[in-house]
Amino acid sequence: MIKNPVLNAVVVVTYIAVISSFLNYAPQIFGKGEDTLLVPMVMLSLFVLSAAVMGYLFCYQPAQLFLDGHKQEATKLFLGTLCTFAVITAILLGTLFFVEKV
Repeated sequence: MIKNPVLNAVVVVTYIAVISSFLNYAPQIFGKGEDTLLVPMVMLSLFVLSAAVMGYLFCYQPAQLFLDGHKQEATKLFLGTLCTFAVITAILLGTLFFVEKV
């Protein structure tokens, strides 16, 4: 398991980028289908899958460290991952606003 908070955050952003790219380009690749009951089911399933992946990437290793008695290291890893992800998110948000202004 990854014990590097920066690498954890980069994996999270990569996962988000892959899912976002797929959702963005899927209509061009597969064509726009009809809206059916299957669409919300797939989107909710993707949401639940993403929540599970994010929970694993953010919480599994810190929880293991915490349960093994390494409370300080667990806290440092979790907060490091969270803060790194927050910085990456802020950069992406700033980039979005900058690109919109240009």
